[in-house]
Amino acid sequence: MKSTRDKILQTLLQKPRSTINTLAEAVGINPISVRHHLTNLQMEGLVEGQEERHGVGRPRLVYILTDEGMERFPTRYMQLTTRLLSQMKDTMPGPVVTELFNQIAEDMASHYSSDMRGLSMEERLNFVKEMLGREGFTVEWEKKGGQYEIHEISCPYYQIGIAHPEVCTVDQTLISKMLALPANKVQCILSGAAHCTYVISPAEIKN
Repeated sequence: MKSTRDKILQTLLQKPRSTINTLAEAVGINPISVRHHLTNLQMEGLVEGQEERHGVGRPRLVYILTDEGMERFPTRYMQLTTRLLSQMKDTMPGPVVTELFNQIAEDMASHYSSDMRGLSMEERLNFVKEMLGREGFTVEWEKKGGQYEIHEISCPYYQIGIAHPEVCTVDQTLISKMLALPANKVQCILSGAAHCTYVISPAEIKN
């Protein structure tokens, strides 16, 4: 059975930039106890607190895993992936690197092209939500007026994206290709937002 501190670390892995109240709800203890655990985890160098602007008023405090905190989990791909991307960027022109990420997304989208054929817009959105969930994202979507908004609540590329924001083109291109519509990013977790949001404007969907 996982300890409370392990549950907090696991929650921060799945939901980076969580507040104390979010962690308390996820772990099932009161905010005061969460604060105590976070203090200890910060002293151990596993967790870092950051101020985040959230509307008017004082900024709120959110928490993320440090690189050392990420290494507590069995996936040790982080350092290798970061080094590979650094090497690519050192030896290849920027547009070529971006095109590689776009091609990865296009290849992923082509794998699902037959599944998407004939689906309505909202059926496509649900399919994209499910598919991205299998890739490690936590995704929600909503309709606002004549547009749709896709919210990536958590992103498996977050830690890599801090050093290599180009990786964000993968999910943006993937969403665009699967919906057959441009996905316009209006906010990004790497810029301090609570999550990444894409706006999809309605149009005729190509099958």
